[in-house]
Order: sequence, then C-alpha cells, then structure tokens
Amino acid sequence: MLKKIFTGLLLSLALLIVAALAAYLYYWRPALAPIDPPAATAFSPQVVERGRILAGMGNCAACHTAQGGADYAGGNGLATPFGTIYATNITPDRQTGIGRWSLAAFQRAMREGVGRDGAHLFPVFPYTHFTLVSDADLTALYAYFMTRPPVYAVAPANSVPFPLNLRPLQAGWKLLFFKPARYQLDPAQGLDWNRGRYLAEGLAHCAACHTPRNALGAELAGSSYLGASIDHWYAPALTSANTAPLPWTQDELYAFLRTGATALHGVAAGPMSAVVHEGMGASPDGDIRALATYFAGVAGVEQRQVDTDTVVKAGIARSQRVSLVDNDRGASLYVAACASCHSNSDGKPTALRPELSLNSAVSAPDPANLIQVILHGISKDDAMPGVLMPGFASSLTDNDVAQLAAYLRRSRSTQPAWTNLEAAVARARAGK
Repeated sequence: MLKKIFTGLLLSLALLIVAALAAYLYYWRPALAPIDPPAATAFSPQVVERGRILAGMGNCAACHTAQGGADYAGGNGLATPFGTIYATNITPDRQTGIGRWSLAAFQRAMREGVGRDGAHLFPVFPYTHFTLVSDADLTALYAYFMTRPPVYAVAPANSVPFPLNLRPLQAGWKLLFFKPARYQLDPAQGLDWNRGRYLAEGLAHCAACHTPRNALGAELAGSSYLGASIDHWYAPALTSANTAPLPWTQDELYAFLRTGATALHGVAAGPMSAVVHEGMGASPDGDIRALATYFAGVAGVEQRQVDTDTVVKAGIARSQRVSLVDNDRGASLYVAACASCHSNSDGKPTALRPELSLNSAVSAPDPANLIQVILHGISKDDAMPGVLMPGFASSLTDNDVAQLAAYLRRSRSTQPAWTNLEAAVARARAGK
C-alpha cells in the first residue's frame, strides 16, 4: 500500500516538473539585442504628443513615478499579496532605464510581459491588458518615453520571497492566466463602443482595479468589473451590481471621467482621482465619451429604469428627516463636522455640496472609500475645482469615524450595515 502511495506521489511530482518545464520552454524568450538610443529628433512631434496622451490614458506615471522622484524613473513600491514590487525606470537611461531597448523589445514587454533581457515580468505590470494595444499606439508610446529626459535610477529590490521571486515561475502563471491577443472589433456595436472597449480593456486596463482577483493574483474569470479592494480603497462594480442609488448613465460617466465629480454620484478620490486628473486629463473628449459609452453598456443602463427626480427627492427628504430624529454619537458628529457643507435643504444637489444619500461611497458594499475620505478629506488635487473637504484623521478617533460612517450608512442608504467598522478604520489609518 505504502509503495503504491509513494509511487503515486513520485508520478505526480514528475508530472508537475514536466508541466513546469514545458511551460518554461513554451514561454522561453531570448534577450533582444541592445541598441544605441535614438535621437529625440528621430520621432515626429506629432507621434510623441500622441504618446504623451496615451501614457496618460494608461496612467503610466502612477506606477512608474515614485513620490518626489523624477517622472517615469521608477522606484514606486506596489504592494501585492506576495510582497512589494518596485516599478522600473522607463526613462531612456542607458544603464537603468529603457535607453537600449528597441521598439521590438518595448512591444514585447507590453504585449507579452517579457523584458529586453528575456526575463518574465511580474503580472503586477498589466501586460495582460496591454496585449490588446495596437502597433500604432505602442509606437507612439515608445516615441514618448524615448524622448523623456534620461534619469539614472535603480529600483529597490523587490520583497517577493523565494521561490515566488523566480522569474521562470512566471511562465507557469502565464500558462494559466495569460492569453495574448489583439483587439477585435465587434461589428454589432458602434465605433464609440468599440473605441471605448479598446481603451478600457487595453491601455487603460480598468479591469485591473475593478475586478476581484484569485489567490494567485489573476483577475477572476467571469467576474469582470464586479468591484475589488485595492490599495486600501474600493474600486466599485462597474456592472449592474453597482449599488449606487442612481444608475451610471453615459452622461454621468462622461462627467465623472472628464471632471472628477458629479452631483448624482460624488467625487473621484484616491487612486481614481489620479486616473481622472493626471491620467486622462489630456485625453480628447472623444475618447472620454467612448469610455462612457462602453461602460454605460457594461452597467446595463438601458435595463435599469429609474426616475431620477423621485430618487433625488426621496434621498434628500430622508437625509433631512433622520438628521432631526437620530441622536447617537454618529449623528452628533455629523451635525458638528459635516452638516454645514452637506445639507441640501433646497432639494438641489450639486457636485460642490455632495448629497450623501446619493453618494457612491455611502452605498458601496465596502466602507473603505468613505473611511478614507473622512480620515484624509478631499484635497485641491482631487475631485474638481472648488471641491474641498478637510480630513478628520487628527481630530476623530477610530471609534468616532466608525460611528460616523455607520450613521451615514444607516441614514443615507438602504444598504445593509457595514460590520467591523472600527477595525476597518484602524487598517485604513495605518495603511494596512
């Protein structure tokens, strides 16, 4: 009996080794020859400018620029469940950047997740989405990055432990979760929808934040845009599972992505603020409208018939009513710290005075966004011009914030109460 078990284990181990070896050989890629960096004049100004706008759509700076560091010089730590991975230098520095990368090497990295030296990149770099980007757009991005000032900057060592730090293991991950592809037009949809989908699924890699992931860090198949926690924030569902009181119509999506705020849903804060203002700020209106067209379809807006005026009036009336009758610690904190700015007794919500009964953060299944805003406020760089909110991290305890969040949830939404709020506040405050 023991002999059979031992033999079975050996066979299983042998099969695993053979499978791993096969995956490694299948995904093995050679190093590509280094080049002398081309002169900036080798690229047309029009192509470089197009690359600049596309780099914004891809929000490349958010990962590849460390706080206080030079643009695109890397060194920004990206926390993952497997350890911290530091973004690399993508300026054209010969030694530490991509100065000696050819266009072919750049395209391979973007589409296959393979460095110029043939090493597999960790999937925190979203090549699983960039694989859809067209040749013309990759050429423009290459032109843009190769014309940035070269910066000598070595990224810190990643903290991913052995054996997960072994690059050949990434071949196995690719075998399981990566499907190289090119974007295919859907002839049943219009040009705007296809443009929006091309951007969203490709360069903008929206699903990377808005889709839950499995234990190996891959986006869950069949769960696209169902919402996920990321960097101590919550990226809400972009499908019909979104719990906002009012649907994200095409106009609301456009206004939010263009300006960072809408009266009917709230403001962009945290990582999404950077996406809107620092990323897509230079994108043409046509691309923003295309994204809105695509995501209105993802959200199933046409199937969700809601009388907006009725919902707005009911929400404001509820806010006014419970403000008068509730008398717990959370209500008292709201009256003392929030009511003067968030009152909408005239029945007309505006983006400058957000109506919390309509706010997506209050109705979300995860309290992270509301907690973050209570703690850290809305800065002049978030949301839209004129929208500011002080943070209360230094004046409210974890219990205060938890009671205030619970009060807002109870009084401004019909969603079930959040649980373990005080612990969630402590984690958000500690950045864990």
